[in-house]
Amino acid sequence: MKKLILIVSLLSLEIQADFTTLSTTEVQAKIKQGVAIIDVRRQDEYARYGIIPDAYKLTFFDKKNNYNTKQWLKDLSSIVKTKDTPFILVCAHANRTKVIGKLLGKKIGYKNVFELDGGINYGWIDKGLSTTKIFVDNKPWYKFW
Repeated sequence: MKKLILIVSLLSLEIQADFTTLSTTEVQAKIKQGVAIIDVRRQDEYARYGIIPDAYKLTFFDKKNNYNTKQWLKDLSSIVKTKDTPFILVCAHANRTKVIGKLLGKKIGYKNVFELDGGINYGWIDKGLSTTKIFVDNKPWYKFW
């Protein structure tokens, strides 16, 4: 009986390992290792707060919370070549990344899905780390306010 409980416990840990929350420091270490950052926020959020340098912009939910999983996965596959390739999801507060990460790990079978704890607002910017400001409609980010 004890072996059965141990096996079930280990299997549940393995299932949970498909999606992992990382601290800011852990994300910085993964970036140094060349792990891709996938920013799932919307264009208006990129414009307002910028993006983590070298992150890929790959919006998942639109302003009305609509999404196209098939198209998004196609776009993701151009960045993340296999289901074993590690990558880090980033959104504003780590709410959307939890939904997307669980979908990718448990339903679709990606093995190394990570998220930034607190998202870009509470896991990056509030830690004093910089973002790359972007242009929208040919205007620099600082002309939006």
